[in-house]
Amino acid sequence: MAIRINRVYTRTGDDGRTALVGGARVPKTDPRIAAYGEVDELNSVLGMVRSELEGGEYTSSPAARELDATLAFLQQELFDLGSELATPPDAAYQGMIRIGEENVTRMEGFIDALQPDLEPLQSFVLPGGGRAGATLHLARTVCRRAERTVTALVDSEQASPWTARYLNRLSDLLFVQSRWIASKTGKAESLWQKGLQPPPVGAKRGTRTGDKKR
Repeated sequence: MAIRINRVYTRTGDDGRTALVGGARVPKTDPRIAAYGEVDELNSVLGMVRSELEGGEYTSSPAARELDATLAFLQQELFDLGSELATPPDAAYQGMIRIGEENVTRMEGFIDALQPDLEPLQSFVLPGGGRAGATLHLARTVCRRAERTVTALVDSEQASPWTARYLNRLSDLLFVQSRWIASKTGKAESLWQKGLQPPPVGAKRGTRTGDKKR
């Protein structure tokens, strides 16, 4: 179905309220708005990852192309998830796209396909692993926040449990993807080290040739 948007601004939200699917108007601070707003934020971060994969050290990487294709698909699913979250239970309609078991199972398949390429973890992974890897970690943390917000809707029976399960599994996938693209592009992972001592502050630096103490 073709969608045409002729005008970006409408002024209808100037009073601090916005419309949900079905026409009901609610404050922009409504938990439902927060839920699909955070899913939209997550989608934006995935767009950042895909932009990173377009250039630099990722330009000639087959792994980067494979990852980009998966992320492009996930962006479409996240838009569907946002639409579902923007639809109150009493406004559900025939033919509405819903996130369900199939989506979660497919996500687990994505994870299982990447895991064999990774070394077993010996410690907690700190965000990093190249520009794409670090941005995937950012996406993971935004995904966890979105999951917490959506879970509140699920607990109040305002959203399907599958929406929170989907985000839970997606955060796992993003973690695995961050490790995978780092491995495939030769980027070292930064691991948490118990009891790590801080670097010396104000340590004596080497003097340049010709420098003299005055």
